[in-house]
Amino acid sequence: MRLRSLATVVATATLVATANPAVAATNDPLRSQQWGLDQILAEQAWPTSTGAGTVVAVVDSGVDLAHPDLQGQLVAGVTTVDCGQGRETCGNGSWIGMDGEAQDPDTHGTHVSGIVAAATNNGIGVAGVAPDTKVMPIKSLEDGSGSFEEIAVGIRYAADHGANVINLSLGAIPGAQALTITGLESSVTEAIAYATAKGVLVVAAAGNEAFPVCDTPSFEPGALCVTATDRNELSPWYSNGAVKPDLMAVAAPGGAGLVFCEDDVVSTVPTGTGSAACGESDYDYYAGTSMATPHVAGVAALLYAQGRDRANVLDALISTARTPGGLARGVFTTEYGYGIVDAAAAVAFEGAAAAPTKKGKGRGGKG
Repeated sequence: MRLRSLATVVATATLVATANPAVAATNDPLRSQQWGLDQILAEQAWPTSTGAGTVVAVVDSGVDLAHPDLQGQLVAGVTTVDCGQGRETCGNGSWIGMDGEAQDPDTHGTHVSGIVAAATNNGIGVAGVAPDTKVMPIKSLEDGSGSFEEIAVGIRYAADHGANVINLSLGAIPGAQALTITGLESSVTEAIAYATAKGVLVVAAAGNEAFPVCDTPSFEPGALCVTATDRNELSPWYSNGAVKPDLMAVAAPGGAGLVFCEDDVVSTVPTGTGSAACGESDYDYYAGTSMATPHVAGVAALLYAQGRDRANVLDALISTARTPGGLARGVFTTEYGYGIVDAAAAVAFEGAAAAPTKKGKGRGGKG
């Protein structure tokens, strides 16, 4: 069985404004369409933390290493898929695989990476959740899918090469949890445990099958499962629920996945691959729990930059998350987990070091 990226419907209508644009503090032209940053109160957190000194590994389909809005935002990456017999790693994490061919599903990792840490206030494109964190591109998916073993290698590589957070916007089909519960498949479960033991937070997508249970690997012990919200803070039609044995789950902006481009999440895609219908060449509008997950990974980076350890980062995310429509924080529901992450409240949560510590500088090839 193979795991696949978890973006769902990409909007196909021309741009239609559906809400008042945000009043943004950056000069990124598409910032006013980034309703997700407003929903999680990202900008309100930046005076306290911008993620400096941290690394988020995006274990996905690779990244366009030359994208203008990701310049200066990447550390060295690696490829773990199609490396040839006897080799676990190769390449540099580029979205173009070892076969030299660019495939449409592999735009996914660039989109995820831009949500985490697109260059901010640079006069182009979009803003990242954690403007000063770095992304480690790890290509473990080719043509949109990869094996458990290839993804496990990516997780372990990230944990061994300075990542603070690992973003898994990927998953297997519902029912695959039986493989890990019975031990028939253990490579990713063990890799997540390995990363956890090294103080790394693994953040993983719940899945897009409208199923009540988190897909694997978000189902696995130690992984923080992320469900999706739309711009009205409702659970969209595709999003899986937050049910998993350890109840470690939160929600974040993932988009509607219906009609209008601006109802989905805008971010970077490999240059020239943006859909004509949405009017951008180097950016596009995707929806899915894939898009929700990097919002949470970015907030986690803001917290690690404050000198917090993994336990405190997780506590801050869960305790300050808010349930839509009420005043409750840190209360579990099957739709939202402990609630929508709140960056501003999280960075103010107890446990930050007196001065930020810098850790996790990536090593290896081109980044």
